[in-house]
Amino acid sequence: MRYKIVIAYDGTDFFGWQIQPGFRTVQQELGEALAPLSSDGLPVDVHGSGRTDAGVHADGQVAHFDLPRVMAPVQLRRAINGRLPHRDVRVIAAEPVADDFDARRGAIGKEYRYRIWNAEVLHPLRRRDCAHVVKPLELEAMREGAAQFVGEHDFAAFTANPSRVVESTVRTIHALDVVQDGPLVELRVSGNGFLYKMVRSIAGFLIAVGVGKEKPAAVTEVMDSRVRTARVESAPPQGLSLWRVWYS
Repeated sequence: MRYKIVIAYDGTDFFGWQIQPGFRTVQQELGEALAPLSSDGLPVDVHGSGRTDAGVHADGQVAHFDLPRVMAPVQLRRAINGRLPHRDVRVIAAEPVADDFDARRGAIGKEYRYRIWNAEVLHPLRRRDCAHVVKPLELEAMREGAAQFVGEHDFAAFTANPSRVVESTVRTIHALDVVQDGPLVELRVSGNGFLYKMVRSIAGFLIAVGVGKEKPAAVTEVMDSRVRTARVESAPPQGLSLWRVWYS
């Protein structure tokens, strides 16, 4: 029986999503929590909608896995959460799905949110989920820059590892909003797919625009170059969260 789960986690103490020997990862802990429910007592292969890097969070990561038994969604959610060793990762929802459901290949879009605490003093309760920028951000300049990312573009200049082999560096950004709530500034970006560290690269460049280091028009200039340079810096991981994944 195949199941789909929605997971939230504080990525601060994880070395990312994907299993890596010798390091604590979200995928590993979920697989081990499911082991007692498997036919052989071994960790279950849990397939996520995508990887998140060390320090990156998720409000709505999606994954799938197979079990040799039928379980009610609430029973399954409670069984997994009850076996997770720490409280920084939790299954929010669970449901049975078709045998051909694939959390990664079936995803048609994702939304990420990047949080910035824009004040002289970083509130201690936001140190784990916000990047800290002291200099006041020019939000209208950031919005002007953000608008240039929307649409279908080649994002080769905004991927952190240009040598990584991918079929295409063209992606479509559906929306990129800059939202302020007091000292909290949030970048909300949705699209049909994202390259390695693409959202953090976009966030880093928009922060540079916000503090006056770059002009809004530089977004198009850099994007059209299709070359990653030192002008594009990846924003810190703690500000980023995978907000939701959607399917057809």
